[in-house]
Amino acid sequence: MEWGLIMGVELFLQELLNGRDYRGQAVAVRCLPARKAVYAEPERPLPPELTAALAEMGIKQLYSHQARAVDLIRDGQNVVIVTSTASGKTLCYNLPVLESLLADPSTKALYLFPTKALAQDQLQGLNRWKTLIPSLPLVAGTYDGDTPRDLRRRLRDEGNVILTNPDMLHAAILPHHPNWGKFFANLKFIVLDEIHTYRGIFGSNVANVLRRLKRVCRHYQANPQFICCSATIANPVELAEALTGQKMALVDNDGSPKGKKHFVLWNPPLLPDGLQRRSANAEAKDLMVRLLRQRIQTIAFTRARVVAELIYRYVREELSRFGSGLANSIRAYRGGYLPEERRAIERQLFSGELLGVSCTNALELGIDIGTLDACLIVGFPGTIASVWQQAGRAGRHNEDSLVILIGHNNPIDQYLMQHPQYFFEQTPENAIIDPDNPYIVLGHLRAAAFELPLRVDEERDFGPTAPALLDILAEDRQVVYRGDRWFW
Repeated sequence: MEWGLIMGVELFLQELLNGRDYRGQAVAVRCLPARKAVYAEPERPLPPELTAALAEMGIKQLYSHQARAVDLIRDGQNVVIVTSTASGKTLCYNLPVLESLLADPSTKALYLFPTKALAQDQLQGLNRWKTLIPSLPLVAGTYDGDTPRDLRRRLRDEGNVILTNPDMLHAAILPHHPNWGKFFANLKFIVLDEIHTYRGIFGSNVANVLRRLKRVCRHYQANPQFICCSATIANPVELAEALTGQKMALVDNDGSPKGKKHFVLWNPPLLPDGLQRRSANAEAKDLMVRLLRQRIQTIAFTRARVVAELIYRYVREELSRFGSGLANSIRAYRGGYLPEERRAIERQLFSGELLGVSCTNALELGIDIGTLDACLIVGFPGTIASVWQQAGRAGRHNEDSLVILIGHNNPIDQYLMQHPQYFFEQTPENAIIDPDNPYIVLGHLRAAAFELPLRVDEERDFGPTAPALLDILAEDRQVVYRGDRWFW
């Protein structure tokens, strides 16, 4: 069942701010202008099979950033693509990979995603290509903790596009690289999606996993290209180069269209004691009920799983007063659900069967749920980049959208509410990693020595402290030096 829109978001906002129960919560309202699409053609036309499949998907032209990415990747360059949410970044790497598969069926590609859910979503997209192009020599699959043993063996032996995550690469693929010899020998592309999530300790570990991956690739005489994708951050090239150790070409000429976006900072009213404010969760519940009653498809982001469930329960109870159909049009979404449940919710959102979802940041990343009409962000999520990533979930191409950031009664949220100009003028933060942190490198040197004897001339690949760290491991009898190599 699809729901027909009763009123647009601009009219909804006008009614909200002029309503009888409005208590001055909107401390700032900004209208971000619409943007028209910018199209371009690659320097060399795509193969006819891909062009026909794109037409079947309703894509007649590529956006400017997609064409630019295809040209750079065809030229053999490592690239980092930085464009807005739902701008079609996936095509930037799928098109060159599929083109290479059509030209050479022995081509292999490794797709790394920060979450299993995102890998599953991208697999569905790849399988659609196989449906549209039956002759495409594509054998793709997710290789993670949910993959059955027999399917793992088949993917290892026959797969040419493997979708996995850094943990699985670290624990299940690199230590057993002899079983993956054929795959690594023909590995041409390594895709890193959502690299803005690889920051801090996590990102530093991922950078060292990639150092080990490149070393294994060299062992099999492979030199794959890196294709990185990121949401808007301040230092995408710096981050991509620190993660991969490769020189990167930047693609940031976003050609995707955007509708007008109304952005509201919403501060819950003070309670009679003048000290506390009304709960942000209660404000979110009221706003979401009003939005869903007007059939405005809405996503609400919360900071915790329990809050996502509570808002879902409160909204559902309130909507039940207006009929069971409306009450059944909302779901919660968070980590901890079974994969089948998550897939079902994603499908219902994409098809328009669901009007609303209350979720954690599990839906912040690029899982394809379509684009919605309104987004509620319950509490500042910690970074400006996350705010804009979540806000990007609202907005259907050229249509208006509404984003409401609801402040908690804590110092950071209240500072933003009292200084809206500061918020709107801030650029997204830098993503910082330190791959040479000795406490992190130590464990990866152990893993690297287990995977392949570590030559002296490879020590510096793991940073300036690696030689001293190997001496420490040798003193502890964890590695042994023979000839010019360190053995586990």
